[in-house]
Amino acid sequence: MASLPRHGLHFHTHGVLSLTHPSPSFPFPPPPQFHSSMLRKLPLRRFPRRRYPSEFSPNSTPIPFPRFPFLLSHSPLRFRAPFHACKVLAMAAQSSDGGSHSHKYTNLLAVEHSPYLLQHAHNPVNWYPWGDEAFEEARKRNVPIFLSIGYSTCHWCHVMEVESFENEEVAKLLNDWFISIKVDREERPDVDKVYMTYVQALYSGGGWPLSVFLSPDLKPLMGGTYFPPDDKYGRPGFKTVLRKVKDAWDNKRDVLVKSGTYAIEQLSEALSASASSNKLPEELPQKALRLCAEQLSQSYDPNFGGFGSAPKFPRPVEVQLMLYYTKILEESGKSVEAEESLNMVIFGLQCMSRGGIHDHVGGGFHRYSVDERWHVPHFEKMLYDQGQIANVYLDAFSITKDVSYSCVSRDVLDYLRRDMIGPEGEIYSAEDADSAESEGATRKKEGAFYVWTSKEVDDTLGEHADFFKEHYYIKPSGNCDLSRLSDPHGEFKGKNVLIEMKSVSEIASKHGLPVEKYLEILGECRLKLFRVREHRPKPHLDDKVIVSWNGLTISSFARASKILRNEEDGTRFYFPVVGSDAKEYLKVAEKAALFIRTKLYDEQTRRLQHSFRNGPSKAPGFLDDYAFLIGGLLDLYEYGGGLNWLIWAIELQATQDELFLDREGGGYYNTAGEDPSILLRVKEDHDGAEPSGNSVSAINLVRLSSLVSGSKSDYYRQNAEHLLAVFEKRLKDTAVAVPLMCCAADMFSVPSRKHVVLVGHKNSEQFETMVAAAHASYDPNRTVIHIDTTDEMEMQFWEENNRNVAAMATNNFAADKVVGMVCQNFTCKAPVSDPESLEAMLAQKPS
Repeated sequence: MASLPRHGLHFHTHGVLSLTHPSPSFPFPPPPQFHSSMLRKLPLRRFPRRRYPSEFSPNSTPIPFPRFPFLLSHSPLRFRAPFHACKVLAMAAQSSDGGSHSHKYTNLLAVEHSPYLLQHAHNPVNWYPWGDEAFEEARKRNVPIFLSIGYSTCHWCHVMEVESFENEEVAKLLNDWFISIKVDREERPDVDKVYMTYVQALYSGGGWPLSVFLSPDLKPLMGGTYFPPDDKYGRPGFKTVLRKVKDAWDNKRDVLVKSGTYAIEQLSEALSASASSNKLPEELPQKALRLCAEQLSQSYDPNFGGFGSAPKFPRPVEVQLMLYYTKILEESGKSVEAEESLNMVIFGLQCMSRGGIHDHVGGGFHRYSVDERWHVPHFEKMLYDQGQIANVYLDAFSITKDVSYSCVSRDVLDYLRRDMIGPEGEIYSAEDADSAESEGATRKKEGAFYVWTSKEVDDTLGEHADFFKEHYYIKPSGNCDLSRLSDPHGEFKGKNVLIEMKSVSEIASKHGLPVEKYLEILGECRLKLFRVREHRPKPHLDDKVIVSWNGLTISSFARASKILRNEEDGTRFYFPVVGSDAKEYLKVAEKAALFIRTKLYDEQTRRLQHSFRNGPSKAPGFLDDYAFLIGGLLDLYEYGGGLNWLIWAIELQATQDELFLDREGGGYYNTAGEDPSILLRVKEDHDGAEPSGNSVSAINLVRLSSLVSGSKSDYYRQNAEHLLAVFEKRLKDTAVAVPLMCCAADMFSVPSRKHVVLVGHKNSEQFETMVAAAHASYDPNRTVIHIDTTDEMEMQFWEENNRNVAAMATNNFAADKVVGMVCQNFTCKAPVSDPESLEAMLAQKPS
């Protein structure tokens, strides 16, 4: 059995299943009533404590066991072709070199592409992938379905596998009484969304692994998250759960099935939000923005930064909101309030970058911190975090001009370039929290790859070990003692998670070193530790390529390519920052976008597939895939990429509207609704670990409307306003749950966005410099257009989509220079041709 992690087992908070009711008679109260107000409030709940036995859903929080609730059903998907056991087993028996494996068990997951499913391919459980074969078998045997949803870097998914799914006694119960199905939530977010929405609606919480029981025709029965294998502390273990479900199926089947059907109907009604009007109340955007900022400020931690208490998640959308609000306050002449708002963000970003949630040796950020000090993290690294975090540090640099923030952005992006990018430019999904402590170890341990003993640091760094240990608070006894939440069970005794406790200048002065020299030595020490760490067993890499997460990261690479050009000349960089030319980041963004275009986009149908691993997934692209990629492509164009990226973004927006737009009720559904087996189409609005597809879409529509003119611009604006009107009540009442949508609403309400039009030859250094100047200051309400009048295709595009821009370009083209114009409120300032003048013009505060 796996050792229990440091975070502690709280059996009153996990395994949210009806079977926890002590009565052996297994009572059945009336089915729960679902109301949209109840569902809309769920994401507001903060995370009141440290990680519990399941990975957090981004908008969930655990609560005590309720009485018997009924869990939701889900119908079959049609994406998979049928699987045949004899063929699967024959294929699985062959190794890559033609030899045979010696696994005792092999199930139908062995020929899947998902890393998570492959992790379970040799369990004694007879797992099926999600698809018709599993459903047909359940109907044929007339047994319930056990559905287990997780992902490859999920710590508690690993724990439940070791404790239950590798246990032959548990496997026998599952195989005899159920059809067992495994789903990778990252490969099939549509399946996960339905079940997680139901669990959160019923219990105000959820997480992974998600464990749900279904009838053969996929009606819901009951479910929960993680279950330990045996009964403990008066709570049922997984074996007890299986026996109770079997008994309920045999004796209370009709009640279970009817309850599940009713629950789906109630959820569908509650989640089918529609706007009563396609207009947004005039004062709402400003009120929502202010309300969200006020609510976040109330949860601000003045001691250790960030918003809320432990466990602490980065949630970059909160930072985006506060920076945007700071800009609005500044423009309104409220400089004191603006400074207060900015200081909250800046202090939080400093604490994050100094804390253990930041991988000081290898770069990038871990998922979250289990304590209030950003010190001891849950060690997995997710791509969606890296892309968003890099962007908010880029924004902080644009505002403050402090290179410490640009260096953190470089740190994240250089980590991705080194460890997370494939041979064709594709960007991988995640790195696991767990790894073996030594070669040949049979069990993995969380954080093993990242933590250090004091002796290891001494042996590696020699003469520089002492002040390195002082800088990163490294102690022989271990340093996970800063908070009672960091390591309550002593799992990290004698181990150290690097955290910066003192300022660089303070320690440099103490050791009689110039700051530059001190930073240089620290960088050399980190490089030495990195090389040692590279010889350790590495955490599992999930090399699945997800379109939505790539879209978020394409944005950060594209933006970095120009924003980082504004670093002072002579800025020095220290490992793990590489210090490469900023233009290299644009190449990374373009390669990632090209990979998606060539591997996951059908030029005929103009549709995306959701993910790629050894080929495209069978799952289609979902709303987030389109919205996040469109946002990334708009950044790719505006920050100096080719016009082809803007054209593709416009094409994708048309497809997104065709597949997901509710033309009558407003807003976008998360799925296309083409598969009748997906019983819930959700209009997601919660901005959590990832922003919602609707929030990002609203911003995309505002941006697109500013790039084109006439009826096309009107179309985008109308769809944006209708979308925002759908979530009017949310913006009014619970704005803190939708920070990015608050920004989108305010962006929509801006009377006239600022336009920067650059005209000239694009294959010149001056063009690069002028684009960088256009983006030198922080301004989310700015649109940058660049056009070369000697390029016939470009001129044709602008003639067709925005004649004003085409005319400006024609009238201001100069063969020997790049000309920049700034326009707002139907007025353009005099053209300039040097970056300093353009920067100064854009930095002027509005009158």
